[in-house]
Amino acid sequence: MNINLIMLLVVFAAFGLVIWAQFRVKGSFKKWSKVQASSGMTGQEVARRILDQNGLYDVAVEPVRGRLTDHYDPISRTVRLSEPVYHSNSIAAVSVAAHECGHAIQHKEAYGALVLRHRLFPVANFASGIAPFLLIGGLLMGAMGLFGLGILLYSAAVAFQVITLPVEFNASSRAKAIMVKEGFIRNVEERGVSKVLNAAALTYVATTLYALLELLRFVLLFISSDE
Repeated sequence: MNINLIMLLVVFAAFGLVIWAQFRVKGSFKKWSKVQASSGMTGQEVARRILDQNGLYDVAVEPVRGRLTDHYDPISRTVRLSEPVYHSNSIAAVSVAAHECGHAIQHKEAYGALVLRHRLFPVANFASGIAPFLLIGGLLMGAMGLFGLGILLYSAAVAFQVITLPVEFNASSRAKAIMVKEGFIRNVEERGVSKVLNAAALTYVATTLYALLELLRFVLLFISSDE
């Protein structure tokens, strides 16, 4: 079987993993959204407490529309929590809120991977917008120089995703440690926290794996074009 065909099948399998991971994170969030945290604190209250305890009084906590739209904005220094997280006192809500605060703490401490990720973001953002056109155009026109340039730009976008992995895992690790230490959850509730955060982490792993395999497939196509 042709190596490029094999790679295409592997990429499709990785894409299937991405879809499965997305369903899993939604399922985990839905399940643990029905279980109240013993502290009774909402996502907003947990976030505010964590930020204040780490001297981040100037970091705001705001609600944002949608589900699973939670994020930390390093430019405005704001933790934005989706409405189901901001107002809820569930295991899922406090887990997500603590995770986003983990990013704010990383920012304060100039966590290496996060700093690198921020510096790479403009390049990766530009590259991810241009690379698909160069890759498709290069293949359609048989212009392998153009295709090669597309591979280089796509590599920058993939590097950004790879660097994102330690940032996300570290934020989750910080979140779990803080929640237990400060009594936001009891030890018996750690299982639920891990289920929510691990499912979210899996989406990053699956997406990165898919991107890496796509990159490898493009490289093999480029190499085979010279044979």
